[in-house]
Amino acid sequence: MVSASDVEAYLHARIPLSRQMQVRVTVGDGAGVRIAAPLAPNVDHRGTVFGGSASAVAMLAGWAQVHARIAELPFETGLVIRRAGIEYDLPIDGDFEAWCPTPGVAEWTRFDTDLRRGGKGRVELGVELQRAGRTVASFQGVYVALRG
Repeated sequence: MVSASDVEAYLHARIPLSRQMQVRVTVGDGAGVRIAAPLAPNVDHRGTVFGGSASAVAMLAGWAQVHARIAELPFETGLVIRRAGIEYDLPIDGDFEAWCPTPGVAEWTRFDTDLRRGGKGRVELGVELQRAGRTVASFQGVYVALRG
């Protein structure tokens, strides 16, 4: 299994925005992926997290989840996001986290089978943005891995 630090290094190297936003992958295990982000580099004119930053951190949590799944495959695989949406419930007035729980066995089995047989695996992931233990936004994204 790919470690949280390996996923973070990948994000910082391959998605430079993640480095500028100072995201840290704090959990990357069988339960899910958690990404932390500070307020300062993601702040807007009102002193809260800019909506685009919040959306990007949520998207990165899903991206990290799928990257960890495909990173050790014996063939080249690209990753794209097909669709994304976010609903904001509260302003994010400080450091925050994105939690992407691991999909169930059935979802990963379908993803793996489609990727190996058809060259394209798709999975829909939900991500919660949290501030001080409260859910402040919910993100849904469809990620697609393409066999190279």
